[in-house]
Amino acid sequence: MTDVVLLSRIQFALTASFHYLFPPLSIGLSLMIIIFEGIYLKTGKELYLNITKFWVRIFALTFAVGVATGIVQVFSFGTNWGRFSEFVGDVFGSVLAAEGIFAFFLEAGFIGIMLFGWDKVSKKIHYLSTLLVSIGAHFSATWIVAANSWMQTPAGYKVVGEGPQARAVITSYWDLVFNPSFLDRLTHVILGAWLTGIFMVISVSAYYMLRKKYEEFSRACMHIALIVGGIVVLLQLVSADSTASGVAKNQPAKLAAMEGLFETQPYSPLTLVGWTDSKNEQTHGISVPGLLSFLTYKTSFEKPVPGLDQIPRNEWPPVGGVFQVYHLMIYMWFGMFTTVLFGWIFRKKWKLENHRWLLWLMVFSIGFPFVANEAGWCTAELGRQPWVVYGIMKTAAGTSRSVVASQVVASLIMYVIIYSLILTLFLFLVDRKIKHGPFPSPEGKRDDTIYRDPYEIRGEV
Repeated sequence: MTDVVLLSRIQFALTASFHYLFPPLSIGLSLMIIIFEGIYLKTGKELYLNITKFWVRIFALTFAVGVATGIVQVFSFGTNWGRFSEFVGDVFGSVLAAEGIFAFFLEAGFIGIMLFGWDKVSKKIHYLSTLLVSIGAHFSATWIVAANSWMQTPAGYKVVGEGPQARAVITSYWDLVFNPSFLDRLTHVILGAWLTGIFMVISVSAYYMLRKKYEEFSRACMHIALIVGGIVVLLQLVSADSTASGVAKNQPAKLAAMEGLFETQPYSPLTLVGWTDSKNEQTHGISVPGLLSFLTYKTSFEKPVPGLDQIPRNEWPPVGGVFQVYHLMIYMWFGMFTTVLFGWIFRKKWKLENHRWLLWLMVFSIGFPFVANEAGWCTAELGRQPWVVYGIMKTAAGTSRSVVASQVVASLIMYVIIYSLILTLFLFLVDRKIKHGPFPSPEGKRDDTIYRDPYEIRGEV
């Protein structure tokens, strides 16, 4: 049974982490598309129409792969996590149904107009469709985060039945949705998704600058992305502090693991970089005494933060893993902050095009938000262990009764092969679209017979 639990966790981690590459990018790109198309609507400049159309093509590809890989998550609840599904069926059924009704239907209903309605509807109707698709993507994240946050901080429920027949029943739907960690985690997830889209724009714009192609296009994209990125990366810092304060209040074992805090002590230290030794219950590295106390309580450097010595050993998360992925997420934030800061400094004082090292940093900066999103998800899920529903149901109790280890291994191998092919195809298609550029001809030359403003053709401009 232990093997089945471990293998099922590995399989779910693989499928969930692979799926989570795409929704944040879709959400982030939808924000940037709204901004670019809004500028076009305001100014009437065809440059911003070209920019919008280019990023809509990238969005469409990302959206399609995200939908396809997300379906797997639903099926895995029934195949590998049958007892968990029985226990949370009333809760998850209502939340995921809301996601389908309020999010997926909204996206599906208007994405066709967004993709193909350029010369078929007015500019304002098209922009409305873009807004609704983006709202649908954000709603989807809202309901998924609500379900996951309930697993972290359950509320608005009662448990009926005993033993294998026990299940959680909703007593207050809004208490369930607005559970103690929901708003903090939703804000953190949405800001992380926005950063993913923003840095995709920065990365592609820097690539064009390095190749000295589509210069007007890349400058405009870079300018807007640095403005929005500077705002969002600072908001993410505020969100991170609020989220960590919520973890300290609601999941003290997770916070202790995140900071490698084995001992409850005055002037609790914040470790900047290091590693943990769970066997000897020690954390080695560079730390600042009292800083964790101050960040947790905001009033005192001395007040002790509860350490893992306050938690039964059999309820400890995997401390080493949680500590490292949490700090990896922080390092990625510093990477994003540094990239935006350098971008602003050099853009104001010198031309970005003259500093290839910075452009290369910007090209590879697309990795920062992707790694941060994955590391944040791992921090949340590993930090909740050994609970699948915090304080109520252990992970080991949630697997299906009839699944054996060989079946999980076979499906895991299948997923690795299929997802490798999907990722390869996705990267190939995105690379081809980027190299093709924002114009129809491979050379990037405008052909007025092919790429005229559709609204100009219809006499609306």
